[in-house]
Amino acid sequence: MDKERKGITLPSSSDPIPLAVNPPSSGTEGAARVVDVLLLFLDESDAIGISQVSRALGLSKAVVHRIFRSLVAKDMVVQDPESKLYTLGPAAAAIGARAFRDSDLRQIASPILSALRDTTGETATLSEFIGHERAYIEQFPSPQEIKMLVEIGRRFPLHAGSSSKAILSFLQSDEQQAVIDGTLARLTSETVVDRDQLTADLRAIRSHGYAVSRGERQRGAGAVASPLFNHRGQVVGAISVCGPAERFSESVVDSLIPLVLAAARKISLGLGAQPMSSIDQRSETAS
Repeated sequence: MDKERKGITLPSSSDPIPLAVNPPSSGTEGAARVVDVLLLFLDESDAIGISQVSRALGLSKAVVHRIFRSLVAKDMVVQDPESKLYTLGPAAAAIGARAFRDSDLRQIASPILSALRDTTGETATLSEFIGHERAYIEQFPSPQEIKMLVEIGRRFPLHAGSSSKAILSFLQSDEQQAVIDGTLARLTSETVVDRDQLTADLRAIRSHGYAVSRGERQRGAGAVASPLFNHRGQVVGAISVCGPAERFSESVVDSLIPLVLAAARKISLGLGAQPMSSIDQRSETAS
């Protein structure tokens, strides 16, 4: 057979034969892009558009459009016909609900937080440490007409607010320092952005076992929080009692601290934490 026929050059037996047309990482990179798009719903507004995703991820609009088209086909996102913006769809909601239902942290904490809400009359919340941030995964709203409610699933930085700082204070020193040395966004006028002050605050929180915040993350909100630990002694989240700042006077905060510490201790024990850890001893002392 001729080596050349109709303009096509056939390889000889000595020519190297390519193993693949596409690099083996192309599929992984494509999957990572889809995940990156979905994760934007945690950080951005409820509805996002193609241009917004393109800017955030550095992808072409054509690529983003193809990703959204695939997600729409699987009910992971839905598109508003008028605004053309996308929101999470029923399939994504079902996955999130399944994750929450299967969460050991949530299952163990829920009855304890429900009782804490009933005792204090204020909203009780549960946050989980995720990556370099934390997110609310459960809340038990206050029965009072004026109350504080949190946004489930949204991620928050670790330098602002009582739940965030309760977690940050018990991270490994290198992880903690990375947050302190990073960007400290001023979320409100009360957010601590001075690195020396933040370091001092974290040292005090670690010593006491709880954090108190008034308007650091959200204007007009007060909270008392304590960290949660797993069987390895690692901080995995935090609980808080929160409400309007005007209801969180010094005397009220003092009465809330032992209640929050005791609830955090019970949850940590349920997660397998050692019963006589230092945080547990501080809880005993405070109560």
